[in-house]
Amino acid sequence: MTRKRSHQQLDPRTWFDRMQPQTLQIATWLLYLNGFFAFVAFLDKSDWIGVARVSKGALGLAVGLLVVVSYIGGGFLMANARRIGYYFALFAAFSPFLLRLWILSPFDEFGLIAKLTGQDTFGVIFEIALCALLLHPHSREHQRVWYS
Repeated sequence: MTRKRSHQQLDPRTWFDRMQPQTLQIATWLLYLNGFFAFVAFLDKSDWIGVARVSKGALGLAVGLLVVVSYIGGGFLMANARRIGYYFALFAAFSPFLLRLWILSPFDEFGLIAKLTGQDTFGVIFEIALCALLLHPHSREHQRVWYS
């Protein structure tokens, strides 16, 4: 008897799982939405991903691609009940904060709060909401029990 590999069990048509808790359902949609905007920012060299691409050279390019792939891949793999997708989603959710700290670290005129928020109140609300949704007890319990 041969074992199926987990990557063969992924359903390319499954981009959303209605059976997940509401916290993970909303997080999945936010991951796709943020992934789209991250991809656009990566292409037109705007936002923090574009700044990383321009200011950090090849490393910034690689990090930017990793962030975009983490958003989309995290949502897709979570919809297919994969634990690695949850970890990709966590990385993607915290990536805007990490990117800003990385890019703004040499500039001392910015305080820690300004570096973390990027001085964008509306944008940081959605970033915090995604982190909160993924770290919510329902989300953590669901991925612990049901994800493979």
